[in-house]
Amino acid sequence: MSNYMNYSYDSLKKFCDDAFEKFGFTTEEAKIITDVLLLADLYGIESHGTQRLVRYHKDIAKGLIKVGVKPEVVFETPVSAVIDAQDGMGQVMGYAAMKMAIEKAKKSGIAIVTVRNSTHYGIAGYYTKMACDEGLIGLSTTNTTAIMVPTYGRKAMLGSNPIAISFPADPYPFLFDASTTVVTRGKLEVYNKLDKPLHDGWAIDSTGNESTDAAKVLKCIANKEGGGILPLGGSREDSGSHKGYGWGMVAELFSSILSLGMTSEKTNVGGKGGICHGFMVIDPKIFGDAEAIKQHLSAYLEELRNSPKAEGQDRIYTHGEKEIAAMADRMKNGININKNTVAEMRDLAQFLGMDVVAYLGEEALTIQGKESIYK
Repeated sequence: MSNYMNYSYDSLKKFCDDAFEKFGFTTEEAKIITDVLLLADLYGIESHGTQRLVRYHKDIAKGLIKVGVKPEVVFETPVSAVIDAQDGMGQVMGYAAMKMAIEKAKKSGIAIVTVRNSTHYGIAGYYTKMACDEGLIGLSTTNTTAIMVPTYGRKAMLGSNPIAISFPADPYPFLFDASTTVVTRGKLEVYNKLDKPLHDGWAIDSTGNESTDAAKVLKCIANKEGGGILPLGGSREDSGSHKGYGWGMVAELFSSILSLGMTSEKTNVGGKGGICHGFMVIDPKIFGDAEAIKQHLSAYLEELRNSPKAEGQDRIYTHGEKEIAAMADRMKNGININKNTVAEMRDLAQFLGMDVVAYLGEEALTIQGKESIYK
């Protein structure tokens, strides 16, 4: 792990909490944003953890993210709502929207809340876990900056458009969270930091040809000059490309379309974020005995894990199992952070007037990262 440095959860939490407060967020808001980012790092989703810190700060500086704004409910029924996020921080707005959906579902049995005019909200699975922790079924989705090229296209028109679902079960819940693209933009950012070539079948350049150059594809996406990331299933229908493209559209329906917000290709243009989210919560009690439903799923998940293994394999995982194991390991043994990300955090800390050594250690001072945006 020579390209990484190890930090305890508590030290990263302190750094992020303090940094976000220096960004201008309240203590409560900072803790929400940090909680979302660090759950990604704990789960092993490096693309959506602390490596996003500098991107968020840049978006605040550019005016894409506005600090100090409050969500506005523009339409509401007992089982639904549309929230205008006023260009606020996605994690803060997503948390508020899911809290509203949970409260409505507890009263009515089911609820759907959509959000428009928001910004990147982190991992979709954070919000469904909020519902699951209260014994409810949660679903969340979001659109993003256009990075997905539709099947047989060569211009990005949809976002990574993840869909997450959480469902209570024992000994751990069903937690599914996945983009509808082969990989996320954050994954390309990680490969770019590591100077690693992308895998075949991940992305195409502006000509529509496959590319393994992370920096080139990221530039295509940023400049909206064609090219992008492929849908789940790759570039052809015979490999299932239309399925990933279709699921990306499902995410769009439950985020930007129901909320009357911006579709993916219109977001993050002209100084406007415009990201949209969708949240659904179901109380299993509307289908009968909630505990019996939970145990029914628990039994099936156990059957899946115990089902016959392929030759050479000794384990079948159910969704969420790896993340929960990773979380336990990282809480005990620390979280590995890419040195380029540590360098970004160091430069950010210096810009904000934070004590680099106190937060990140002396080694952080000596890391040679990519060119700093703060110099």
